[in-house]
This record gives sequence, structure tokens and C-alpha cells, in this order.
Amino acid sequence: MNDGERLAAFEKMYRNIRERYADTERKMEALKAQGKSKSATFRQLMGEKLTLKNMLSMYELYGL
Repeated sequence: MNDGERLAAFEKMYRNIRERYADTERKMEALKAQGKSKSATFRQLMGEKLTLKNMLSMYELYGL
């Protein structure tokens, strides 16, 4: 894999993580609006959100 392909793959992954983070937040807000903030699904989404946020924070730490 050359540098250009690697950069394109990284940018695709970064976009995907940002989209998944936003989608996870939307799903959590919908559940919260339904009064389901203590449900297993909500807690699962919270775990995913934290994982995605940690990944995004690492990218920011390295200026990516």
C-alpha cells in the first residue's frame, strides 16, 4: 500500500468513525426521549459512544 492509498484509507476510516459517533448520539437521544435511558440498548450505545470518542480524541491528540 503506498502513501496515497494509506491516506485515503485513513480518511475513509476517520469519516466513518465521525458518522458512527453522530449516529450513536442520535440513537441515544431518541431512547432518552422515550424514557429508556436505563435500558440495555442505551447502555450498549453509551459504551460504543465512549469507544468512538476515545478514537476521535487520539486523532485530535496527534493533529489528524
